[in-house]
Amino acid sequence: MKIWPIAFLLAATVFLSFRSKPQRPNVIFIYADDVGFGDLSVYGATKVLTPHLDRLAKEGIRFTNAHASSATCTPSRFALMTGGYPWRQKGTGVLPGDAALIIPTDRLTLPGVFRNAGYKTATVGKWHLGLGESGKQINWNKPISQGPNEVGFDYAYFFPATSDRVPTVFIEDHDVTGLDTADPIEVDYSRKIGNEPTGKENPELLKLPASPDHGHNNTIVNGIGRIGWMTGGKQARWTDEEVAHVFLSKAKQFIQDNAKNPFFLCFSLNDIHVPRMPSTQFKGKSKMGLRGDVILQMDWTVGEILVTLDNLGIADETLVIFSSDNGPVLDDGYADRAVELASGHKPAGPFRGGKYSAFEGGTRVPWIARWPAGIKAGAVSDALICQVDLLASFAGFLGQKPDHADAVDSYDVMNALLGKSQSGREFLVKQGGALSLTEGNWKYIEPREGKAYMELTGIETGANPKPQLYDLSRDQGEKTNLAEKYPAKVKTMAARLEKIRQDGRSR
Repeated sequence: MKIWPIAFLLAATVFLSFRSKPQRPNVIFIYADDVGFGDLSVYGATKVLTPHLDRLAKEGIRFTNAHASSATCTPSRFALMTGGYPWRQKGTGVLPGDAALIIPTDRLTLPGVFRNAGYKTATVGKWHLGLGESGKQINWNKPISQGPNEVGFDYAYFFPATSDRVPTVFIEDHDVTGLDTADPIEVDYSRKIGNEPTGKENPELLKLPASPDHGHNNTIVNGIGRIGWMTGGKQARWTDEEVAHVFLSKAKQFIQDNAKNPFFLCFSLNDIHVPRMPSTQFKGKSKMGLRGDVILQMDWTVGEILVTLDNLGIADETLVIFSSDNGPVLDDGYADRAVELASGHKPAGPFRGGKYSAFEGGTRVPWIARWPAGIKAGAVSDALICQVDLLASFAGFLGQKPDHADAVDSYDVMNALLGKSQSGREFLVKQGGALSLTEGNWKYIEPREGKAYMELTGIETGANPKPQLYDLSRDQGEKTNLAEKYPAKVKTMAARLEKIRQDGRSR
């Protein structure tokens, strides 16, 4: 009897079995800004079509109960990077453009997880998590001491805060790009500096009028009034119409440079955030004005990333995740006719509220994931997941165990993320002014004083001096407050929320 054929068959079986198991994928997290649950055609939008995101969902999994941690951008991004609820740390509200770095540099972060696993890491796009050291004014004309590189990113190309805030410059790793040292940058958020025109004093120079109540009436850059004042850096300032293309080129370059290595890319899109100023390629191409045009631009950008993966032959081994940092807002300070031209479009889908809100529209966002080697195509999941969970999920997936002090609110939901389980979290605390607790079908919103309706943005905040309780399985629009009908349920959930707050962790 010959032994070698049997040994050969056994070896071949082991080899084929090994090859059939998904390997560690590249990971691209595409983080949109202010995109609502109802803004994509794959989630029911009809006035604007998003074929590339539709393709991503068709080839992957689409989630219907996925959340940002918060209803505004800075806190959601903090949760994504740290695995902790942002309301636990002071100073995690929406930051000015000259704020100090708010992510601890001595704790495990999401990019740190990938770096520990041998991945090359990069962030491209909006940052809005602060730069430099606390208590020290940022000197924009010299290398900036602390930023994305100090919290786990090997490469970073970004702008500091939001596109409606100064300074309107790109930064590569530690340095402002294109800076002329003879024209130094100064930034101030407390008082006017320099002699440059402002939206308040020179409204005739604006190509996009703005409401003074939102603060978009300070230094004019590219014909648009900004929040805050700046002088200098004229050569380094970007124009709004070029931002999407610049970020895309940097993201594609990073992917191409690391096609043969495992990589993690956090690609933070700016398109939908005000001021909405699409490139000429997309102006006037939608039926919803500038906001519709930038949705088309965002979708095209996602398509360009998918084409890049296809051309490099690495699509099968790359996990692409798309989500948004908070819910939608139509009128956020600029006169772009977004409310008027929406006309039938429901950016938050069937949900109440939007950006800034404690209702579901504030945090329940689109979430699509595709990994041909690891996710079944065409899946839909109602699992409860949150961006705060990505740190623990990828740590577990890559064989790491966060220290007790790390990722204090992050749960490993990788099986749900990959469509292997319909069960995600058991409960979730969300921040939209008031804190809320979701457990199964029940959602409790804690009492909070304040305006129930924000006139400036046309959004219900969810603020109410009395507790609110909703059964999301029967009332996803949160129309019927059941708190008085189920006082025991309110008491139990309020106590659990308070315990989570007092414990300093929920994991």
